[in-house]
Amino acid sequence: MQNSQHCSDCGDGVSRRQFVQTLGTAAIAGGAMLNGGQLLAAGDPKKAIAETTVTELYSTLTDKQKQTICFPFDHELRTRINANWKITEPTIGGSYYTKEQQALIKKIVQNVSSEDGFARFMKQMDEDSGGWDLNHIAIFGEPGTGKFEWELTGRHVTLRADGDSVEGAAFGGPLVYGHGESDPAQNVFHYQTKAANQVFEALDTDQRKAALLAKAPKENAVLLQGDKPGFSGISVGDMSADQVELVESVIKIILAPYREADVKEALAYIKKGGGLEKLNMAFYQQGDLKNDKVWDIWRIEGPTFVTHFRGAPHVHAYINIGVKS
Repeated sequence: MQNSQHCSDCGDGVSRRQFVQTLGTAAIAGGAMLNGGQLLAAGDPKKAIAETTVTELYSTLTDKQKQTICFPFDHELRTRINANWKITEPTIGGSYYTKEQQALIKKIVQNVSSEDGFARFMKQMDEDSGGWDLNHIAIFGEPGTGKFEWELTGRHVTLRADGDSVEGAAFGGPLVYGHGESDPAQNVFHYQTKAANQVFEALDTDQRKAALLAKAPKENAVLLQGDKPGFSGISVGDMSADQVELVESVIKIILAPYREADVKEALAYIKKGGGLEKLNMAFYQQGDLKNDKVWDIWRIEGPTFVTHFRGAPHVHAYINIGVKS
């Protein structure tokens, strides 16, 4: 892993107002509500661009390339979750893919991301892997003929484009993101922990006792549980209106690195699961990096939504949104 350098463009975080301005989507800034009302979002051109580009990439692949990186739609690799793995052996860079194919892959990455998210992902990939093109891709199904999904994996990253082929799953399945920088001030995703801890700071004494637990579950324990009772931590439904607003802000900040259409779909699934009041939020004493009671490991979970953020010793984070299969 290369030494991380501070990125003035990424910064250490964004305020709620800056977040709304940066994302610039109707699903967020246009009044998307998780507890009720209509989900409003204009058409997202990135949705069409990413999936169309996957089809274009597929058309350029040789038979040999297809044998290596293409699989049936229901292949088990498509549902595997890992913070550091090669979904296929070839790296994007080097001689395996043509320059045209490499450019198409980068275009897909850009169009499954928001503008801010793309900058963060590229910085993370550069520092954790030595470059975005040292990651790996796979294609499931045949683009243009039915269900298909493109997936990129590597160190601290999983990105997907599925064209809504995967029923009951936002993003086409679980996402992984992170950063190998252990210094929170230099980590490109530590701003999310800052936002989450604003929720904790807003809790009263009794609420903090319910929300703060000693030991976190396994970081990749993010299978959707459906309407199962007993999620860990404090119920968002028991929070005051201003506290609930802070939780909503955290969720939107978590989703902000991704394209508008996927954010809209994710919010719709949260609403389908009962909205914010059906979520629980937990913080963990384990892994307090600076012993400063800024809790670096935290989790939000409900019937259709799981996000687990492990910020110690560096960031491994997971998002899984949809309906239980």
